[in-house]
Amino acid sequence: MLMGYMRVSKSDGTQTTDLQRAALLEAGIDAELLYQDHASGKKDDRPGLVACLKSLRDGDTLVVWKLDRLGRDLHHLVNTVHDLTARGVGLKVLTGQGAAIDTTTAAGKLVFGIFAALAEFERELISERTVAGLASARARGRVGGRPFTMTPTKVRTAMAAMGNPETNVGELCDELGISRQTLYRHVSPTGEIRADGTRILNRPASVRRTSRKP
Repeated sequence: MLMGYMRVSKSDGTQTTDLQRAALLEAGIDAELLYQDHASGKKDDRPGLVACLKSLRDGDTLVVWKLDRLGRDLHHLVNTVHDLTARGVGLKVLTGQGAAIDTTTAAGKLVFGIFAALAEFERELISERTVAGLASARARGRVGGRPFTMTPTKVRTAMAAMGNPETNVGELCDELGISRQTLYRHVSPTGEIRADGTRILNRPASVRRTSRKP
């Protein structure tokens, strides 16, 4: 079964999904199987996307007009497609950059593999910048203060930094303003996200709260 996802950034009427809808309908998707959002592509917790992903089943294919309609963050895109693949769900991009991606075909899987490699390269660059930032902070005599909760930004930074074996955990905690206990509750020693970290990333911005748990 084919399901379609559409997205525009603004909900003030200046942007519409008409062009995307027409392309998806022409691709053979039933109008009742189209999901949409009026939200930034940098947001992971878009209600239309969440509903769409939950509706997909083994053997289904998610179709988007352009790859940036699914999201603008490369890591989010890679993680989303990996999750779909693990569930037996394909992804097909109709046009624009990424139009060669169709994970139901061998060639499409190869193209997506290149995207995944670029995402890993970007993660390594983030790790290098984090290490450099920690060294700079240490040179300025910066020390950690009262530990604060993890935020989505801190979780992503911690994942990137912990994936680098050269990262000094104590310095990372000082830079983020958290304790080791808080760090390891959200991210593993090798940079893999844990349940608490996933909850932080998936929690709607309107209900995020600042906690001071150590």
